Amino acid sequence: MWIVITLFAAGCQSVRTAYQNSLSREAGFLHATMSRSLYGLPLVSLYLLVCYFIFGWVTLPINGLFWLVASICAVSQIIATYLMLRVFQSGSFTQGTLLAKTEAVQAALIGLPLLHYTLTVGAWLGVFLGVLGALVMSVKWKDLKQVHKDTSLIFGLASGFFFAVTSVTASMASHTLSGSIITGAGVTLWYVLALQSVILCCIQIIRSRDMLAPFRRSLGLSMKVGVLSSLGSIAWFTAFSLANPAVVKTLGQIEVLGTLYYSKVRFKEKLSKQQWIGGAMIMASIVLVATSTIK
Repeated sequence: MWIVITLFAAGCQSVRTAYQNSLSREAGFLHATMSRSLYGLPLVSLYLLVCYFIFGWVTLPINGLFWLVASICAVSQIIATYLMLRVFQSGSFTQGTLLAKTEAVQAALIGLPLLHYTLTVGAWLGVFLGVLGALVMSVKWKDLKQVHKDTSLIFGLASGFFFAVTSVTASMASHTLSGSIITGAGVTLWYVLALQSVILCCIQIIRSRDMLAPFRRSLGLSMKVGVLSSLGSIAWFTAFSLANPAVVKTLGQIEVLGTLYYSKVRFKEKLSKQQWIGGAMIMASIVLVATSTIK
């Protein structure tokens, strides 16, 4: 079940990231980051209501752990999205998206002590092969000696780290709730988006000194980003609650196919042989992970 949900999430994210790249060029990084949460919240609210009637409600822990972990998740995702959009500006659409894919191995390492998941040998190979493929596609090998000065690479890897924290904490927050796993994932997602909306809207209003600033710029494109983001997030958070986030994110790298399409067709970027080789490595990693089992 989690495999189908993850594939759906990856498809939504691929299209949303392309729209978000366009939105960042039109309305700026802050608005593009904010749009995925604010404009996605109504649909997630409706989804949560459906979960309540079908699967029942959940009980929050009395120790406040849910609020702490879910808040870390929300802030981490804001930082990760912002950094990825910065890479789009300093690098390219392909590079920004693919460097963020290093989150898979980072999620595996972060999740080991926090989630107590273990992976099969095949799954570990798939995770590392996927990350290596992303690096092969992104790093300019002729400038390898100066790679530490490449801001695109630094921002991209940092984005991957914060996306990894997002994945792990989303899983942790969902599992602190007692009741339906599906509803628990929905509650976590709703809180994360609500907190992100409040934080980012406040920043945008303060900077612009306009109470309606979040709704004045590129409304149509913002709504597209929000709807696609909410659909993808519903699927991601549900998959995180059902399986190891590292494996979910590795399988989700099938999004690379969409990245290559949008890079070449929508943004008119040229793809090198190195990028195609890296893409093939990522596809191989997806096969390894999909055919491996979690202990």
